[in-house]
Amino acid sequence: MTEESSPIGFAPDEVATVSTRAARLKWVVVVDGSLPPGRAVNAAICAAAATAPNITGLLGEDAVDADGQAHPGLPWTGCSVLAADGPTLRTIRAKAAASPGCFVADMPAVAQHTLLYADYLAGVKESTGEELDYYAVSIVGPRNRVAKIVGKLPLLP
Repeated sequence: MTEESSPIGFAPDEVATVSTRAARLKWVVVVDGSLPPGRAVNAAICAAAATAPNITGLLGEDAVDADGQAHPGLPWTGCSVLAADGPTLRTIRAKAAASPGCFVADMPAVAQHTLLYADYLAGVKESTGEELDYYAVSIVGPRNRVAKIVGKLPLLP
C-alpha cells in the first residue's frame, strides 16, 4: 500500500553495510498494546510477513554456520515493535498510508476472528476503512517521516 509507483526498498550497496540507525529507511510495527501476548505476537508477525516480500533488500543474505548449515536471511535493518491503543493505530495507519514513500501493511482485527481466509476477505470487504479496527500496522519509509508518524510510542512490553 504505497502512493508511489516505484518500489520502496534498499539498494544492494546499502544492505548490511550501514548501521541500522543510519539506514535511510526505518521499519516499525505498531501493535495494539491491550492484546494478550499471544495475539499481539501473532498480529506483529502477520504484519511483518506481509511487509518482508514487498521491501527490496529488507532481508539480508543467508548465514552459514561453521557446520555448513544455512540459516535464512533475517531483516538486517532491525524493526522496532511499538505499542499503541486502537484509535492511535487507526490514526497511524492513515497517516502512513497518506505519506509518500511509505509502505504500509496492516492486520485488521477481523483476521484473528476468522478461521478461513475467505471469511477474513469477506469481513474486510464488508467494512469501510473507518470501520476497521487494527491489531498491528507495519510501516517502512524514510526514517524521519516514520519517526514523525509514530511519535514517542513506547516499545511493546
